[in-house]
Amino acid sequence: MDETTLQFYRQNAQSYADWAKAPSTRLLGFLALLPSGGSILELGCGAGNHAAVMLAQGFSLRATDGSPEMAEIASQRLGHPVEAMRFDQLDARDAYDGVWASACLLHVPRDELAGILARIHRALRPSGVFYASYKMGENDGRDSLGRYYSYISPEWLEATYASAGSWLTLTSETSVIQSFDQTPANMLNLVVRKAAV
Repeated sequence: MDETTLQFYRQNAQSYADWAKAPSTRLLGFLALLPSGGSILELGCGAGNHAAVMLAQGFSLRATDGSPEMAEIASQRLGHPVEAMRFDQLDARDAYDGVWASACLLHVPRDELAGILARIHRALRPSGVFYASYKMGENDGRDSLGRYYSYISPEWLEATYASAGSWLTLTSETSVIQSFDQTPANMLNLVVRKAAV
C-alpha cells in the first residue's frame, strides 16, 4: 500500500469515520450469494458500516483495515474485533466463503494488485465470492488530499484478475460516487466467484 495514503487514513480516521456513508446497495446482493452464517473477510472496513450489516445478518466476520486508528474506531462502533492488517499481510488459505473489499483495493499500486488478488484467491474457499470496487481510468494519480489511486480500465482489470487465479465473473457494473474530497468518481463494481477446481 502507498505509505502516504495509509498515513492519511491514520491521521484522519475520525473525520473519515464520521463522513462514512450508508452501506453499499450491492452488499445485500453479495450476501445473498453466500451460505447462511458463512465466513466473510472484509478488507478496508473503514468505520464498519458494511460490517454492521454482515454481523446483523449472522455472518461470521473477520473485519480488517490497514489503519490501526480506523480499526479501533470501527471495533468500538461494532462491539466486534477489527484487525489492523494490510492487504499484503493476508496469508489465509481456503478460509472464507466471501471477501468484501469496497473502495479499498483502488489504493493498491498497479504492479502490486495481481499479488494481492492472488492472496485473496488463496484465502477463499472453492466457489467463494469476492466483491471489489475500483476507480475507472487509465493512469495512476493522487487526489486533492494526496491519496494514491490506480485508475483502471475493465480490460486491464480482467487481465490482472486472470493472472491471479481462476475466476468466474458474476456481475460487472459501473456507478458514480461522491468521494471524500467531494469530487465525483466513476466506479467499476466487480463480483467474481473462485472457480471450483
